[in-house]
Amino acid sequence: MKLQDKVAVITGGNSGIGLATAKLFKENGAKIAILGRDRKSLDEAVRQIGDGTLGVQGDVRNLKDLERLFSETTRRFGSIDVLVVNAGIAKFSPLAEFTEALFDEICDVNFKGAFFTIQKSLPHLRDGASVILVGAADADKRGLPLQSIYSATKAAVRSLARTISAELLPRHIRVNVLSPGMTDTPILERDVGLASGFRDKLAEAITGIVPLRRRGTPEEMAKAMLYLASADSEYVLGAELVVDGGFSQIGTGA
Repeated sequence: MKLQDKVAVITGGNSGIGLATAKLFKENGAKIAILGRDRKSLDEAVRQIGDGTLGVQGDVRNLKDLERLFSETTRRFGSIDVLVVNAGIAKFSPLAEFTEALFDEICDVNFKGAFFTIQKSLPHLRDGASVILVGAADADKRGLPLQSIYSATKAAVRSLARTISAELLPRHIRVNVLSPGMTDTPILERDVGLASGFRDKLAEAITGIVPLRRRGTPEEMAKAMLYLASADSEYVLGAELVVDGGFSQIGTGA
């Protein structure tokens, strides 16, 4: 098992890619702690992941919640070997209609939350640990309508992997990015700022131009997470692993 007796913390581990990752890490021998905002889904996730899983209710925008997550984890399991910075939101709006409140919400979760999740973990991370940030396969590379702030936060996350990796070199802590393409997760059913009919048509259109002609699954993303978390990727540093069915590399799939 690739993570035998390792301690892994996953934010947003109560659904989607985070939950699939927690399950796979557990199957590979890791001790798991997850952070989620919703108590009901958090408890259900803990049940699905298995005995001994630590579920901490909290919000990555709240630095006290992050401090509590890491202190409870180390108190239960010891120092942390793997940190998956997975919590994030996707909301879209035309530039002319963007509100300050929406701007702050997206930035506070996707960028501020990611940055301080890593910062608050530092006293608890073991030297040689693996930190995995979740980016976006295409949003930060192309100019896509309605996605100005979402895309900017994902570009910021990609930058963090480089700069924080450089800063943490003396501790041999590796920081990398997993950038999923369109994946079948609950986020596709949530309010992202688009009318449901338009959102569904947009998702179908994007799926239609993915070379593999389908969306990814949370389990496929979890396998990529396992690679970045384990010793298999020990020579990978400050990098981005794109898992999107070829969309960003091949394009139309025609």
